[in-house]
Amino acid sequence: MKAADIRAMTLDQIDDEVLKLKKEQFNLRFQRATGQLENTARVRAIRRDIARLKTIAAQKRAESKSKG
Repeated sequence: MKAADIRAMTLDQIDDEVLKLKKEQFNLRFQRATGQLENTARVRAIRRDIARLKTIAAQKRAESKSKG
């Protein structure tokens, strides 16, 4: 997921995407614990996507507060 794509989203869309990724992260943790996880790099990618989404969401919220 690219930052430019995230910046085009609304805050609600970003929050929904974070929730979706957290659910996927939860499922991957279970797969890793049971030895079923094949794509181990996906765990890192999801963690970074969540951080990217949260960072841009915080920037947007701060921007909207300074305008309002």
